[in-house]
Amino acid sequence: MIIFLIIVGAILLALGIILVYDARPITKKYFGFGDQNEATFGMKLLGFIFIVIGGVLLLLYL
Repeated sequence: MIIFLIIVGAILLALGIILVYDARPITKKYFGFGDQNEATFGMKLLGFIFIVIGGVLLLLYL
């Protein structure tokens, strides 16, 4: 069970870093609505939340 939580934490951490770093290209590619600044902010916020959750999981179980 602990190994599963470590793997989930690492995946969430990596996914969060990708979302924060590549938020604008992802929104341009997959979303076609007008205001891309709000979509980019939402993607970066979601990525930050993933980073925090993944980091806490890794911190607790490593």
